[in-house]
Amino acid sequence: MKISDALSVLGVPSGATQAEIKAAYKAAAKKYHPDLNPAGAEMMKLVNAAFDVLQAQGTVHTDEATNVNYGEDLNAALNAIIDLDGLEIEICGAWIWVGGNTREHKDALKAAGFKYASKKKRWNFRPAGWKSKSRGRSTMEDIREKHGSAKPKRPARSSMALRAAP
Repeated sequence: MKISDALSVLGVPSGATQAEIKAAYKAAAKKYHPDLNPAGAEMMKLVNAAFDVLQAQGTVHTDEATNVNYGEDLNAALNAIIDLDGLEIEICGAWIWVGGNTREHKDALKAAGFKYASKKKRWNFRPAGWKSKSRGRSTMEDIREKHGSAKPKRPARSSMALRAAP
């Protein structure tokens, strides 16, 4: 994960001190805890990865723009699609990639802020203002190799909801 992405996930600006990063980590851990949030397990993985990247630094400076609301935006996007059937959700770095049966969920994906990447045949959610340097030349395998990959577990559906009414 890039430093600018890590700052965006935790919602801290460039120039943040270790004390500010630790306070932002604690606030994010409380906010995105899996007991309080359907997509919490995946959000906590991102928060922990961001904290690990920033913890190794002193005062963190970057010339790249950061979006201090990205963690909230990412959480809202993930929660909007986590229960949709037929989607293959994958988190690579600080991006969400969605494949599978997306045609029937096209409107929901657009409403959640996802963009379609025609070369990859997948939808993605990324930080606002992000500019591509590769112009789409990277394959999904390249992205997975560089940023890692995790597939979120879907929330278990209640056994009561699965039973037919008498």
